[in-house]
Amino acid sequence: MAKKEEVIQPKLRLRIKSYDHKLIDNSARQIVEVALRGGVTVVGPIPLPTDFRRYTVNRSTFVHKDSREQFELRVHKRLIDILNPSQKIIESLSNLNLPAGVEIEIKMV
Repeated sequence: MAKKEEVIQPKLRLRIKSYDHKLIDNSARQIVEVALRGGVTVVGPIPLPTDFRRYTVNRSTFVHKDSREQFELRVHKRLIDILNPSQKIIESLSNLNLPAGVEIEIKMV
């Protein structure tokens, strides 16, 4: 039996986080456009599950224990994989101006 050797392609994995879903969608579109202009294969953006952080706070400090307020913080996430990235692509992604409130984590896989 002949074994097939798997060729491991370098992959750039981008995880994008934001509180606003419109900002994260626009940022993901910008990243994909920059990567496609560089002539590489792009997988994504893949929506990841949204994190919900819920906080319950008493409205009053001393009395009215049953009266409470509830707050919620949503963290939207997207995943983009760039296959066979060149140094030019990595440089153009690092120079990309994204709006405030968008966090990007770049990892080579």
